[in-house]
Amino acid sequence: MRGAEPLLTPMLIIVCVVMALAAAAVNRLALNGSVWEAPSAAVRAALQLAAVSTVLAVALQRVWSSMLVLVVMFIVASITAARRSQALHGAWWLTIALAAGMVMVIPLLTLSGVVPFTGVAVVPVFGIVLGGTMTASAVAARRALDALTQRAGEVEAALSLGLSERFSRMLVIERPLSDALLPNLDQTRTAGLVTLPGAFVGVLLATGSAAQAAAVQVLVLVSLLLAQVCGVAVVGELVVRGKITRQTLPSAAPGQRRNCHRIKTIGPSTGVSGARVLPRQRR
Repeated sequence: MRGAEPLLTPMLIIVCVVMALAAAAVNRLALNGSVWEAPSAAVRAALQLAAVSTVLAVALQRVWSSMLVLVVMFIVASITAARRSQALHGAWWLTIALAAGMVMVIPLLTLSGVVPFTGVAVVPVFGIVLGGTMTASAVAARRALDALTQRAGEVEAALSLGLSERFSRMLVIERPLSDALLPNLDQTRTAGLVTLPGAFVGVLLATGSAAQAAAVQVLVLVSLLLAQVCGVAVVGELVVRGKITRQTLPSAAPGQRRNCHRIKTIGPSTGVSGARVLPRQRR
């Protein structure tokens, strides 16, 4: 396949339709899923990319319109990350995590001259880095909140030992935060050996130079590493400080009596009365 040859051909459309239908059949027969999930996702992707390509063809001609595209991309990424985090309160704080990742990467790339400050150069790099940071931040928030919910007893035990609330929560969510970085770390480690990432393939098809494609892909992978690490670190701080939570009710104040009653029991051998605390049942 040469870069000068057109890719949008009737055969490409036919192949995409066949693959979408095959995915729908496997999803329905093997996984008992909906037959419409894969085709609808494929159609939506085609329509969205067609619309985006039309807009970008005009927007990338000027710097100010390119910046407007970046703003829209960031807003959509913030909304998506907030929804994926499954947080009940403070999900919009994830915007700060995304901003932290982008601020650490984009100015460095543009001010150093590695990425020219033009729309056609900044928008693709910004989009790739933003997408990876969005995914890592959302996964980190969701898994951290899951860990706090499932291991609440460990947090209470750490608090009873005199540890701070921040440190007690961080002990529980450290591993989930690290796990959120694994997909990109694995992709970086196996680049060129197991996978050929999208930026490499795109530059290779456009220029025909494998060396140029490799250089661009290394730049993208390292940029993703920095942005995702910064974003996940901010997510961790937001979670341990209680900015992003799943609490539906405020915790009981110190000294506040709980809504419970005591049932006296007699030990079978000692005859000493004890007490169990059970929740009061509603009448």
